[in-house]
Amino acid sequence: MAARGCGGVWRRARQRGAGGPGPGPFPRGQRAVACNAKGGAVPAGKSGLAPWIPVVGLEIHAQISSNSKLFSGSQVQFAAPPNSLVSFFDASLPGTLPVLNKRCVEAAVMTGLALNCSINKKSLFDRKHYFYADLPAGYQITQQRVPIAVNGSLSYSLCIDNKMSQMVTKTVRIKQIQLEQDSGKSLHDDTRSQTLVDLNRAGVGLMEVVMEPDMCCGEEAAAAVRELQLVLQTLGSSQAVMAEGQLRVDANVSVHHPGEPYGVRTEVKNINSIRFLAKAVDYEIQRQIEELENGGTILNETRAFDSKLGCTVPMRDKEGKQDYRFMPEPNLPPLILYDAKSLPANMNHQQVINIDWIYERLPDLPSVKREKLVEQYGILPEHSFTLLNEDGLAEFFESVVKQTQMKPRKVIGWILNDLLSYLKQHSLTVKESPVSSCLLADLLNLLEKKEISSSAAKQVLAELWKGEGKTPLEIVKEQKLELLQDQKELEQICQAVIDGQENEVIMMVPG
Repeated sequence: MAARGCGGVWRRARQRGAGGPGPGPFPRGQRAVACNAKGGAVPAGKSGLAPWIPVVGLEIHAQISSNSKLFSGSQVQFAAPPNSLVSFFDASLPGTLPVLNKRCVEAAVMTGLALNCSINKKSLFDRKHYFYADLPAGYQITQQRVPIAVNGSLSYSLCIDNKMSQMVTKTVRIKQIQLEQDSGKSLHDDTRSQTLVDLNRAGVGLMEVVMEPDMCCGEEAAAAVRELQLVLQTLGSSQAVMAEGQLRVDANVSVHHPGEPYGVRTEVKNINSIRFLAKAVDYEIQRQIEELENGGTILNETRAFDSKLGCTVPMRDKEGKQDYRFMPEPNLPPLILYDAKSLPANMNHQQVINIDWIYERLPDLPSVKREKLVEQYGILPEHSFTLLNEDGLAEFFESVVKQTQMKPRKVIGWILNDLLSYLKQHSLTVKESPVSSCLLADLLNLLEKKEISSSAAKQVLAELWKGEGKTPLEIVKEQKLELLQDQKELEQICQAVIDGQENEVIMMVPG
């Protein structure tokens, strides 16, 4: 049963999906900072004296999967014509009022539960004032005082020395999850020296997930974000496609010596790739260490990551901290949530949100799915990470297993070593594969029945990849790749070869 704390907080008694996530697509090769699995990254300075301890915290904005925006009925659609999805409220016309989207609230509650958070049964909305050309109202509606979810955690795993067989599980604390609206988008036209504003994104619902500074390098940050991405996609609360701006990361980075207070932190804004996140964090750690060891100081500033140059660059300083003039949002009442015990009997269930109802319908999280894959099919734990890290690959694997007589541990080798290699070479997703699970299963059945050799099976797979509509059996017959089982037929073939090479045979006969 779920336990409820004091003060209107819904708290979960058992951890759901407490296992570790996959290692994610980390950058290969040299890194500025190496993660220490036992306690963090502690690169020694040039002077060789005290080591440096990097500290990394993340703020992640996830776009909620919803047909309409957070406070208006405008449609949400990626790459729609500019300013084609803008309501009067989105444009901040006088007299318009916000109407809260129930789907967005449910998505935030679901995410909070999956991240082991306490759900506040009463949360508040606030106005955060600042001026941007693409923020029509001059303020953002967010949750600064009492957010919808607090005090959670996320477990993630990473490889030791890049070895998939050696993994360690770590946990990052979740400070809070808050609902807020997105701003519009400014498009800078350098040719005409002008900036254009697209308000399609203005008002789209966001969940801001604030992670405590519990990480120490780019690899840990990348692993945590990749696991969060998998969780969001599993829940359906966000599609979390970073290439479409549905998941954006701000990284707070500082360094200090052991026993000293945390150093001055910088914020690297709007990172839109897990690979770039790892690079940006590691670069920023190394930059700060070198700056301090050369007698410089670290400015409390906002920086951006230049992916082409592979470095962070200054955007603006934070020396004079901006006063956002937070105030309660006067047009929105407190957000009240219920559970099974507090739900009034005469309440219209379609108009309220029941936390218990959402909790009971949570799907298996990635960590649970990995455990089930290992337990059910006897595959290695590291293989379960790869299956879940590639969208649709776990389902593909299970479909092949159901259709073939080959053991799952052999099937996994063909999928990870051969099929996945083809997909990556051609930059295709699993769903775009020209080789279906049915075709691969037919091929593996031929191999398992010893009708073809392993090398012949690889030839057949290469032919299947061409997508010409042939079955594995048809390809085997056309190219005469069958293994001969009839001894007499084999003897006849050998005799025919000998008879056709009389001179060579005479030379090989002794005496």
